[in-house]
Amino acid sequence: MSFQLGSSLLDACVLAILTKEDTYGYILTQNVREIMNISESTLYPVLRRLQKDEYVITYDQPFQGRNRRYYQITDLGIKKYKEYILEWSDYKINVDKILLGGVINE
Repeated sequence: MSFQLGSSLLDACVLAILTKEDTYGYILTQNVREIMNISESTLYPVLRRLQKDEYVITYDQPFQGRNRRYYQITDLGIKKYKEYILEWSDYKINVDKILLGGVINE
């Protein structure tokens, strides 16, 4: 069984990955796939939205005769990521209260 995950959680996961290092779409997809089932075709609209909202910027680097597009988190993206962390913490506590019958592991 898998839970349906909303776009905000996907945004938060992408921003979390980018706080560690700049990377390109394929690697982002592989990292996100470790926790949820997504395809590159699902991730690229997310990246475009994050770019439109100025949470990420892009730059190209040559790789084997082609350009590879890298994504980099912006200061605004870091701020949004920190907001997501706070929201996730509250959300997780509330879900744990229901799913675990009031037992919260802290």
